[in-house]
Amino acid sequence: MEYVQPVQSTPIILAENLTKVYQAGRLQVTAVRDVSLAVEPSEFVAIVGPSGSGKSTLFYLLGGLTQATHGRVIIDGVDFATLSDAERTRLRKHRIGFVFQKFNLLPTLSAMGNIEIAYAVSGRTEGGKKVPLDRVYLDHLSDLLSIQGRLKHRPAELSGGEQQRVAIARALITRPAIVLADEPTGNLDTKNSEAVLQMLLRSNRELGQTTLMITHNPEAAAIAGRILHMRDGEIVSEESGSRSGMVTPGLRSAATVV
Repeated sequence: MEYVQPVQSTPIILAENLTKVYQAGRLQVTAVRDVSLAVEPSEFVAIVGPSGSGKSTLFYLLGGLTQATHGRVIIDGVDFATLSDAERTRLRKHRIGFVFQKFNLLPTLSAMGNIEIAYAVSGRTEGGKKVPLDRVYLDHLSDLLSIQGRLKHRPAELSGGEQQRVAIARALITRPAIVLADEPTGNLDTKNSEAVLQMLLRSNRELGQTTLMITHNPEAAAIAGRILHMRDGEIVSEESGSRSGMVTPGLRSAATVV
């Protein structure tokens, strides 16, 4: 087993000896095999591997969307295994923003409506009171993602690239500490793929959020500061990205950028 960890300490994502076994009748399939890794606050890390390598299962484990057969996941000092289902859901809502290959936008709502409902569902409170959506921050996100003039449109009226950028805004509106992106360019052409990757990199740099991206595309992975290669359920090697996505700890928050 290879333990993959950067030089810095106090990781915001820590996986220890993660294993996930699926039961298919009498057959047991090990999708993730004894994986340990650490991601520092404000890092941009890509996990790259072919179909069937276990990277998507690892994504679901790190996001608390499925439970490990063995091992544990610690998010910002909290062990997922010690939480109830309700507590895990609450942690995901408040600390993690998800971006998927399928945009998962509600077709009957406008782009703005999709972003607003994601914020409402997060149930953000302060001092026991609901925190209203920060419209100044939303304007900043819209500018950052170049969707200012598209927010009144429904998903069917948006291009694939625009839909994915709306999905990113939806993931970022709750100011999550961590952004998990699973094949975010999988349904996009080359031009839109590059635009979305640049948006993820820019949001990582300007908002200081930790970004972990799963992809089968080595060219997409190159945008990250670190690249972890996965095969047969294991992390087999690590390298630096050709375009560093690393962010200096203590980077100004979005509030100060605005």
